[in-house]
Formats: sequence, structure tokens, C-alpha cells
Amino acid sequence: MAQVLEFKLPDLGEGLTEAEIVRWLVEVGDVVAIDQPVVEVETAKAMVEVPCPYGGVVTARFGEEGSELPVGAPLLTVAVGATDASSAAQGDDGAAAEEPSGGSGSGNVLVGYGTGAPAARRRRIRPERNTASAAPAAPAAPAVVSAPSRPAPVAVGEVNGRQGPVAVVSPLVRRLARQHEIDLRGLTGSGPDGLILRADVDSAIRQAGQATEAAARTAARPEARTAAEPVAAETSTVQVGAAVPATAERIPLRGVRGAVADKLSRSRSEIPDATCWVDADATELMAARAAMNAASGPSGGPKVSVLALLARICTAALARYPELNSTVDTAAREIVRLPGVHLGFAAQTERGLVVPVVRDAHTRNAESIGAEIARLTELARTGKLSPAQLTGGTFTLNNYGVFGVDGSTPIINHPEAAMLGVGRIMPKPWVHHGELAVRQVVQLSLTFDHRVCDGGTAGGFLRYVADCVEQPAVLLRTL
Repeated sequence: MAQVLEFKLPDLGEGLTEAEIVRWLVEVGDVVAIDQPVVEVETAKAMVEVPCPYGGVVTARFGEEGSELPVGAPLLTVAVGATDASSAAQGDDGAAAEEPSGGSGSGNVLVGYGTGAPAARRRRIRPERNTASAAPAAPAAPAVVSAPSRPAPVAVGEVNGRQGPVAVVSPLVRRLARQHEIDLRGLTGSGPDGLILRADVDSAIRQAGQATEAAARTAARPEARTAAEPVAAETSTVQVGAAVPATAERIPLRGVRGAVADKLSRSRSEIPDATCWVDADATELMAARAAMNAASGPSGGPKVSVLALLARICTAALARYPELNSTVDTAAREIVRLPGVHLGFAAQTERGLVVPVVRDAHTRNAESIGAEIARLTELARTGKLSPAQLTGGTFTLNNYGVFGVDGSTPIINHPEAAMLGVGRIMPKPWVHHGELAVRQVVQLSLTFDHRVCDGGTAGGFLRYVADCVEQPAVLLRTL
């Protein structure tokens, strides 16, 4: 006889508490193998394919594409030991069967998730009637009582000042409804068993905005005014929230965009940053790169990129100025100098700006750094970077020259202490050996946390980087 096991959204690591369903990889009735990817989710860090620890027949999926689920919420149920789809049906009480004590899954799905512990049974109970109300209560979906580790699909309590059960899983959905004064009890959920999803609340918000706008247009007509209404009503702005027109497009700050917004806002609010910059003659650096690549020959391996050379220069500069490879412990009021350089580099992708990290960059040469940058860039382009590959950086290199701009004052990648920005390298008039010449010139900028050092240290770091760009032989002293 088949046992129906429930697979919950596992801990994805790095302190992530929720994920958005991007794409289901299986349908109800499909046969899945142990550790087969069943859903693609997007966290605040990266895209992740989630494998299922059970093998069997998929009997149910929880959550539509585009909806957000908290860690621990059910993803799907699988009938283990079923011979066909019909034998995968649940028991009379609609509950998932208890997992065998020995465990039938892989036991090691994702960070913080194991399959060895038995899954608790669930049973349905009838919600208590609201005895405080004289009017009969409207029919509502029954509450579900589950194991403490699983968030209850039904929130019973006060919603917008009213009492009653509401078919909502995500606390984010409830918070969004409260912020926009949406009565969840009046919504019909589009999820499984009438579950109210974020898309349902967003739709209700749009409808409320359209109704407000229509009412404002009606009130603005001359025939609709009363004698007490001022003429200035014609020029009033329809507002939803804080001075925002109802027709304005609203884009949720979530996923990568939301993570970037949170990190940059925290950086700007916590870090007293300052920026210094210098123009450098990169002609010799470009010549050295051409010589390196020519010496490798047509089949001598991957070419050394300008970014790889600049990254190697950064690790040499940080060895001289370790103050910039640090972070600030605000609680302890201490500067923490970090022993190794984990070099982040900004990469623009279709999903937004991400910062992959080259681990232990201080132990690598330019060729090794370049190979790792190329590998991580390809993963970023295809959306396959793991959360671990996007965190833990100690210093960031930002090549905004690829966008055709000369300079920038970037925001520090919190909790780091500095970021080196590199503009485009282009021919410019330059005084070389006392004569005017056309040289390959680049602007370098350093944004730094003024708590970890003063301008002298920052200027010394930037000047050393510029000297290495202008005279690559300077690096020979540190190789």
C-alpha cells in the first residue's frame, strides 16, 4: 500500500526564510526518482533547483508559479510504493501518511534539511464558530492542524479588524493585505483548496486602485460637484499610498532585486563612505596583457582578461593595505581585519546585478583568478549560482567600464569596507615622457568605509593600484 509523504521547502542556507516558485518541473501524476529536481525556486540570492528526497508518484503540488513560500511550507506530496497514479490517493481524512522510521529518502537534500525524521500526521478539524457575532458566519475553508514545524495553511484570528479563518499560508501575503487594507475573507484564492496567494492580493490591490481612480474622476466632473466642493478638486492627484497615482506600475521588491535593495539601503545607512579617484595610463598594462596572451599561443589555454589582471593588482594592494580588507562589528565597536581575500566582482545578468565571489583570491595568480571569474560569470549568466557563491566577499571589484562610462561612486557592498571601481579604457591625450601623446587611459575610483581608515590609507591603496596599472613591473615585487 502506498504511503503519501510530504516534502516541505527545505532550508536553502544563508539565513534565507522564503523562496519564490519560478517553475514546476513535475506535474501531479508524474513518477519521480529520489533526488530528482521537482521545482525551480528563486531566493534573494540565486536560482535553485530543489530535489525531492522521495521516489514515487506526485499526488499534489502546493503553490503556483510566481507565489512565495516560507521555509518549512509544503511543496508537494509523493506516494511512495504506489504502482500507479490511482494508488497514490490519500486516506479518507486527506492526511499525508507517516514516513517510515527508517526513512525512504536520500537524507541529504539541501542545507539544513534531512529526511530521516518521521513526518507528523495531519488531521482536519472544523473551525470554531465566532460566538461573538449575532449574524451567522460566512462559510470558510476548514483550518488545518499540522506538526509545529509546518506553518498552518489557515490563519485564524483578526484580519483587518475582523474575526474569522482565512486560507492563507504566507505571512507576507497577510502583511501585504494589511498594508493595503484588503479584507482577505472577501477574496477567493486561486491556490490549491482555495489558498490565497500573493497574486490574489496584488489583483485586489489593483482593483481597489482602479475603483479609487474612477471615483475620483467622477467627483472631478463639474456636474458631480456640490456647492461646498472647491474648484481645486479638478487638479487633485489620485493617490494610492504616499502620493502615488493609481495608474502607476508597481513592481514587487523581491528576489534578487529585493536583496539588492535591502543590502544597498543598509550600506548607505550604516557606512560613512567616501570616494577618491585617479586617472591612470593603462597603455603598458594592455601591452603586458597582449604579450601574455601571445606567449600562450593559439592553444595555450584561456586568455588573461583585463579584469583578472586588475583583480590580481587588488590582492597585491590589499596585502599592503589590509585595513581595506576588513569589516566593522558595530555591536562590539571593533574593526575586524580579515585574514584572507575573498574577491567579489560585479556581474550584470538578466536577473539583475549579482556579485559572485572568488574564494582565496590572495592565493591565486592572474590566470587562476581569470579562470574562476570566467566560470562564475557563466554560472551567473545561466542563473545557476548557489547562495554560497554569492556571499562571504571581503572586497569588491566593480568594472563599470563595460557600460561605456568613465567614472562612478558606487555603494559599498555591505558588510565590506571598500570597493574599487574601474571605468572604460579608451584613447585620450596624455603627457608621456614630457610630450603629448595618445594613450590608453582609465579612471579608477575607490569608495571606502571611513571608519576603517582615513584618506591617507585610501589614497595610498589607490595610488599603488594606479602605479601597477601604469607600470605592471611593479607587481614583480609581490609575485
